[in-house]
Amino acid sequence: MKRARLPIVVVGGGVAGLATALAAAPAPVRLLCRAHDGSGSASAMAQGGIAAALDPRDSPAAHAADTLLAGAHHNDVAMAQWLTREAPGAIAWLQAQGVLFDRDADGRLQLGREGGHAAARIVHAGGDASGAALVHALRAKAQAAAHVQWRGGVDVDALLVRDGGVVGVRTRDERGRQEHIEAAAVVLATGGIGALFARTSNPPGADGAGLALGLAGGASPRDLEFVQFHPTALDVAGHCLPLITEALRGAGARLLDVDGRPLMAGMHPLGDLAPRDVVARRVAQAQGEGGQVWLDATGVAGDWERRFPTVLAACRAQGFDPRLAPIPVTTAAHFHMGGLATDADGRTGMPGLHAVGEVACNGIHGANRLASNSLLEGVLCGRRLGRVLAAAEPRPGRRGEYRWIERGDSLSLPQLTALGDLLWRTAGPVREASSLRDAWRTCAAAADAGWQARLAKALLRAALLRKHSLGAHCRHDRCCAA
Repeated sequence: MKRARLPIVVVGGGVAGLATALAAAPAPVRLLCRAHDGSGSASAMAQGGIAAALDPRDSPAAHAADTLLAGAHHNDVAMAQWLTREAPGAIAWLQAQGVLFDRDADGRLQLGREGGHAAARIVHAGGDASGAALVHALRAKAQAAAHVQWRGGVDVDALLVRDGGVVGVRTRDERGRQEHIEAAAVVLATGGIGALFARTSNPPGADGAGLALGLAGGASPRDLEFVQFHPTALDVAGHCLPLITEALRGAGARLLDVDGRPLMAGMHPLGDLAPRDVVARRVAQAQGEGGQVWLDATGVAGDWERRFPTVLAACRAQGFDPRLAPIPVTTAAHFHMGGLATDADGRTGMPGLHAVGEVACNGIHGANRLASNSLLEGVLCGRRLGRVLAAAEPRPGRRGEYRWIERGDSLSLPQLTALGDLLWRTAGPVREASSLRDAWRTCAAAADAGWQARLAKALLRAALLRKHSLGAHCRHDRCCAA
């Protein structure tokens, strides 16, 4: 009797995980998410749209050039060119999945501009609610797909390994109940690490859990030091801060210093639309000098309820109206360019273990991600990985002993708060050797207490080893420019 094919286990319900699951048809897929309904991912919170060269005056080559320039030419050139070449097709595929992109009065796709782009090439859905629109459409497709079995409310905390390859996972639900799932392949699509920092634009679940599990399993890291800080989160009390989309600056909003002067004047040829690392460092510099930074969007025309509903609602909830007065903004941990090292098809160095989306690093983004390339990467790399897994031959039966590789215990809430403060002070937009070294020692001493300390230790080590500034990694002791 022929044994039923083992499922592909996809961990994570953001855009990358959903695209992988859908593209893997007809192979069976188990899609595992922390949230019961798949909500709470950074994808769902993404306000920026998707970059694609759709204007006849634009080109994938120009999009690639902007991607490489923003990434400080630390990118994998072939991957960046592939991403930008395939971008128009990704937009077409998303429309076929039911995503309704914003259009102008003539019915053409509206194209906006964001930081680092030399042309208007950003498509949005629902104004600044693009990520939510994508996740909603793809989640509906996945939940209706016969080959996908959805399981929410579980955390994957261990990998099942046999003969040096990953052959399954262990899940744990809110009540502590465990389930063991054998798998034909395991895909980590768990997002980034922003929530490890004291101030972030990410949801609480973007805590690096998948990255930590992959590293514990023996996968290699790549470029862990490159953390992007968004220059405009709403400057209010709290950990996970409301994001103020870069599209506002593309529509004419301007950053101001405490005295009302243009913050980016003379700093970069693109001014307020300079690459994010440049703008974030300037904001951090102004804050470090004791000044509040403001975003003046009072001159942005149009229907805010349609164009920027997410920003407007977030500001109103905090007592601000960006249409009437400048709003306070701050830098916040936003995106991790580093992650588990993968090839173009999402393979890690661990047989049976794959990674896609923000948890992975295939070189597309280099040292600093270009705005609105993240959802694009999730869609394209997810579809590419799903097709590869669907076509893969079943692995031969293994005869060695099974063993579990666990992520390990978590730090307590007070310890997590202290770690977030430590990373914010020492591994933020501007870094310095002695404070990085002291922070590494602190994390090394706490490594046995929780996996978050071990992950932070790895990030800090990478930041120490890269002694010169590059992209989002700015070493103040190496004469980093603001």
